Amino acid sequence: MSISEQLEREKKIKQETNRVKKLYKDFEKDKAKVLEGLINEAAFMKISLEELRSDLIKKGLTELFEQGEQSFNRERPEVKIYTSFMQRYSGVMKQLIDLLPPEIKKEEADQLMDFIKKGKLNK
Repeated sequence: MSISEQLEREKKIKQETNRVKKLYKDFEKDKAKVLEGLINEAAFMKISLEELRSDLIKKGLTELFEQGEQSFNRERPEVKIYTSFMQRYSGVMKQLIDLLPPEIKKEEADQLMDFIKKGKLNK
């Protein structure tokens, strides 16, 4: 990953972190501080998921694997990472969304579902 790609990635993570933090701006300062770790992890996972999704779309879900004279298609390791991250991201976001006031909760839950639907892998 080049320096410019890394900087762009960090910028996206920071933007997502700030977007989610704004949802909790009315929380007590110490309560919001406790959520900061979850928010940072959620932002990192979301950007990572977007990057992995893009890679899987470009390169596919399987790859040709050769071992000696045998060759066969196998699932790319990125598929497992993507699936694992999606499960963890969903869980973290659900925890965060459950703490929101009802008027914001539905909108964020809908955004999460849209993101998850967009990222479903068809194996």
